[in-house]
Amino acid sequence: MSFTLGAWSSQRRVERQIADNDARITELRDQVARSVLQTRRERIRRPLGTDGNLAPGSVAHDTDSQSTLIEEIKRQLQLEMGLLPIRVLRERRKSFVEVNSYDESGHLRYSTAGHLGDGYFITVKHGVMALNDAEPDRQIKAIKVLYKGKQLPAAVVDSGPANSEVHPGDWAIIKVRAEIDLPALHIDTAYAYEFAEPIFRLGNDYSKGIILSTGYIGQRMDDGLVTCLTDGHPGVSGGGVLDQKGNLVGIPIGRMEADYRFSFILPLRAEMFRKVPGFSEELPRLGLID
Repeated sequence: MSFTLGAWSSQRRVERQIADNDARITELRDQVARSVLQTRRERIRRPLGTDGNLAPGSVAHDTDSQSTLIEEIKRQLQLEMGLLPIRVLRERRKSFVEVNSYDESGHLRYSTAGHLGDGYFITVKHGVMALNDAEPDRQIKAIKVLYKGKQLPAAVVDSGPANSEVHPGDWAIIKVRAEIDLPALHIDTAYAYEFAEPIFRLGNDYSKGIILSTGYIGQRMDDGLVTCLTDGHPGVSGGGVLDQKGNLVGIPIGRMEADYRFSFILPLRAEMFRKVPGFSEELPRLGLID
């Protein structure tokens, strides 16, 4: 009987030990399950490198979100690489024309001008006027703008105080009386001209038509002009200097003697547009493109 009682007691201890083990295993399994669930939740909430927090129920393949992301990536690449969409460059090219001026002896001087709207153009003064110090005896008899294969007469309506070339006052506004259909340029008079910023230059190179060139900002000089590494070929004076948004921010006015790679830019100032109708009101809101 004692043997039977001892065997029964031992069996009970074993059963209790097995029950305790099962309880511990169940508890451990629950802990592991909770830990896995918590880890998954933390991974879902973790900020992602490209699109922030992934909210529950969000659609992974949202077409609108992907399109927005792609456009932002393209924009950032263009800014970092100093690029401008070809579409914008082609549109801006339409705003520039070749300018020819003739003196009393019939001598031709060619340059470039950018359309501001309503037949008004901005150009370089030495391309359409005689500069007193450099050309005291020269007189300009006619100014012609090339438009759709025709030379249309133009007249100077305003100019800066320059009396020599490569001067901060070397600018002029001319007006074509004939009706023309050209897009107006977007103006930005607040462009900072930061060192190494890429720029785009459109001008009438060697009187062979409007040609694109690219370069980088150097530094602002004491007289307000800006140096730049971009082609300064004859004829580009008065053309356009565009920023990365496609806005007109300056005009090329000259180059270093015997070095066509080293150019001078005249930054735009509000006073240049004082005689262009509507520009006094428009200037504060210009400078951005779609």
